Amino acid sequence: MRQSVSTFRVLSIAILALGTVVATTGCFKKGARGDYALAPEVRPLEVPPDLTAPAGAGKASTTGETGSVLASQASRPAPAAAPGQAPAAPANNASGFNVTAGKDQAFTDVGTALEAIDGLTIATRAQLLGSYDVAFEGSNFLVRVVAVNGGSYVSAVDPRGLPATADAPVKLIAALKAKLAP
Repeated sequence: MRQSVSTFRVLSIAILALGTVVATTGCFKKGARGDYALAPEVRPLEVPPDLTAPAGAGKASTTGETGSVLASQASRPAPAAAPGQAPAAPANNASGFNVTAGKDQAFTDVGTALEAIDGLTIATRAQLLGSYDVAFEGSNFLVRVVAVNGGSYVSAVDPRGLPATADAPVKLIAALKAKLAP
């Protein structure tokens, strides 16, 4: 009997101590802290730095001068193609050109043309991605075929995903363009 009373006392002291620790740490404080405790119309609005102003906002005038507003809208980039629609054909440049064939036919034609070029090695082919991983004159890069409005765009892409502008890719694209472009 004496032992059960001492066990009861130890347990009650432990529970009391635990309750005191929890109550004083603030785990169960009610109410919001900081800016969240303010009324919604008074709370500060936090916006990421790149979303603070729309593109061209510094150029547009809000005084009603339609000329400057139209000028700022004209300087904006063209909207992206709708989902499921091929993007507009990029302009021909040193690292790419347009062909009139569809993507699958252009991919096959590019593969045939690549196989005929001396000193070029095709490491991998990925038809779904429309790309050939090639090695040519000491450079490794991708030859990519992308569907665009009115055909396909064939280009050389460096390992960073940017247009390849080194000598070997430009030379290869020129050779492909001579064989494939209309």
